[in-house]
Amino acid sequence: MPSFDVVSEANMVEVRNAIEQTNKEITTRFDFKGSDARVEQKERELTAFADSEFQLNQVKDVLTGKMTRRNVDVRFLDEGKIEKMSGDKVKQVIKIRNGIESDAAKKIVKLVKDSKLKVQASIQGDSVRVTGAKRDDLQSAIAMLKKDVTDLPLEFNNFRD
Repeated sequence: MPSFDVVSEANMVEVRNAIEQTNKEITTRFDFKGSDARVEQKERELTAFADSEFQLNQVKDVLTGKMTRRNVDVRFLDEGKIEKMSGDKVKQVIKIRNGIESDAAKKIVKLVKDSKLKVQASIQGDSVRVTGAKRDDLQSAIAMLKKDVTDLPLEFNNFRD
C-alpha cells in the first residue's frame, strides 16, 4: 500500500554552516569591532551572545539571513528569553525544533481526515504516516498539507509504492 511520512527536521549540517558563516561575518563587521558577539551550538541548542540587546538582534538578523541562504527554514528556531549576563552583556538561547509535536500531529491527522481524500493518517512517534490506495490520492494529500499547514516547516519523505 503506498505511503509517505510527514516530518519536520532541520538539516543540521546546513545549520552548522550558517552558524560558522554568521560568526565569520560578525568578526569582520565594523559595528561589532571589539565586542563579544558570537553564536555557539550545542547539539540542537544555539546560544547567541552580544554586548547589548540591539547587537543581539543584529546577530539574530545575520543568523536568519545565513540560514535562509542555506535553505534552512527559520520556523525551526524557537527563541527563548533574553538573559542578562555580567555587565551589559546579554545572551539568548535558541532551540532548534525537531519532529512534530503531538498537538501539531493531531492537527495534521484531523486535516487529512476532514479532507475527504481516500487516505489514512496515523501518528508514528514524531512523524505522521499517510497511507492510501492510490498514488494520486497521496499526492493530493501532500498538496493539501503544503497549502494548509503554514506554522510548521514540513517535509514529505519515505514515499513508497
